[in-house]
Amino acid sequence: MTDLIPRTVLFGNPERTLPQLSPDGTRLAWIAPHDDVLNVWVAPLRIASGNAVDFAAARVVTDDRDRGIRMFYWAHDDRHLLYIQDTGGDENWRLHDVNLETMRRRDLTPFPGVQVRPVASNKKFPTEILIGLNRDNPQLHDVYRLDLLSGNMTLEVKNPGFAGWLADDEMIVRAGFAPEPSGDMRLMVRERMLDDWRQLLTIPADDVTASEVVSFSADGRWLLGITPLDANAARLVRIDVASGAMEVLAEDPEADVDGVVLHPDTLEPQIVTFMKDRTEYLVLDSSVEEDLKAIRSLHAGDPSIGARENPESPWPVAFNNDTSSVAYFVYDPSAHSGRFLFDARPELNQYELAAVEPFSFTSRDGLTIHGYATFPPGAERSGLSAVLNVHGGPQARDQWGSDPEVQWLANRGYLCVQVNYRGSTGYGKEFVIAGDREWGAKMHDDLIDAVGYITGQGWADRDRIAIYGGSYGGYAALVGAAFPLLIAQGANDPRVKQAESEQIVAALEEAGIDYEYMLFEDEGHGFAKPENRLRFYAEAERFLARYLGGRVEE
Repeated sequence: MTDLIPRTVLFGNPERTLPQLSPDGTRLAWIAPHDDVLNVWVAPLRIASGNAVDFAAARVVTDDRDRGIRMFYWAHDDRHLLYIQDTGGDENWRLHDVNLETMRRRDLTPFPGVQVRPVASNKKFPTEILIGLNRDNPQLHDVYRLDLLSGNMTLEVKNPGFAGWLADDEMIVRAGFAPEPSGDMRLMVRERMLDDWRQLLTIPADDVTASEVVSFSADGRWLLGITPLDANAARLVRIDVASGAMEVLAEDPEADVDGVVLHPDTLEPQIVTFMKDRTEYLVLDSSVEEDLKAIRSLHAGDPSIGARENPESPWPVAFNNDTSSVAYFVYDPSAHSGRFLFDARPELNQYELAAVEPFSFTSRDGLTIHGYATFPPGAERSGLSAVLNVHGGPQARDQWGSDPEVQWLANRGYLCVQVNYRGSTGYGKEFVIAGDREWGAKMHDDLIDAVGYITGQGWADRDRIAIYGGSYGGYAALVGAAFPLLIAQGANDPRVKQAESEQIVAALEEAGIDYEYMLFEDEGHGFAKPENRLRFYAEAERFLARYLGGRVEE
């Protein structure tokens, strides 16, 4: 039997995560604990010799003492680090910065009850950024230009009813997305700063979920977008800003385009990714074909390539792998070689982890349903206790790779089953549409059919199966519940309100159904604080063991 992986290793703070290269390529910033709270650290970076990162010279540059920092980025001036933070999980994000020369820290948007959204930054304007703020109307974000030297903001665009924005390479807001009551989305554009908005095209409601505009071309004449317009699966397209004419650049008959790597100067697409059972890569620019081969030779996982400042700049690369921690590298295009930076959770690599194995089956009404099965290491693949781990969204998906929750369940002796039920994204719009108005109906039938598949294969014992999830996955767990329930709620959750969970608890109480309820006063939609995560997983582990007989870390 494999060693029990401590919950602190799985769900505590990572040792280091989310590295980002400075624009000039001489420093590395990342998130790591400081006094047990996640903060941003910076150290010199050496590509050519010695250790890639001079950790001995690392210093913590932020001073969060509560929920930790989870999102940050470099300003193009190489001086300022920017990060966003909310209060207690309320998702009213504020923008903060730290000046790495003076170590002065500022709350750049100190407005109660207001949410900031980053809109644009550009190396041509290294001390300015564009942000969206819903100061005047909680439903609409106006665009402001923020001067990082003075901290002053000026109104750039008053929102006429748009749900999102896109700036061109001159950092002028030239595209917006206007939602319609029908669910359609109008793509609005303009040629210059003071021009009137005009409609370029309409994205039908069924295409909206899988559609996004990635970038303007460097000359501003084209838009690069991802959309299933006139197709089933989302394709990478180029749209003429003058006429709306569309050219298809990349497509797959079965899978949506998942991402695109752009040339840092020309903004032309170089590499396109599709998420199938694993990530698949399509090279559009032959000049980077050898680079992709060199990168893929560095690690067994699937690489995600981050943005780079200039064509000669080093490439940040994260490798996602099922049986090891997420690993971060930096790739030097001039030498066609990469250097290891660090693992997010190196202690996890000391334990035997379980392979995440793709599977598929046919639903009762003929749809092909994809998922992943993760078996307890060393166990016989028959008659296992199983946990059906339902993803949230529902318009999201499970994917192959590193997942502490999956490894936790497998390590405790359960077959972990993940299902991309109808309504999940990535498999084309028809599969998403098949989930419309099917909450608790055909979407749930897919989960039941998955149970039928794993029991039909002999993998699982039908009498020892639990259903588990958060967000929509929590809803699915309630629909499928036939045993006592464990409900966990963040008091500040702006999406699933506390009153909704307590309404369920009251109904269970009235019906005399056994349940357990955990309320976290300082959390929102998901648990950011490690002590809260660890408390929840300890209770969930004990709960599962009570009914399914798995292992428990005392």
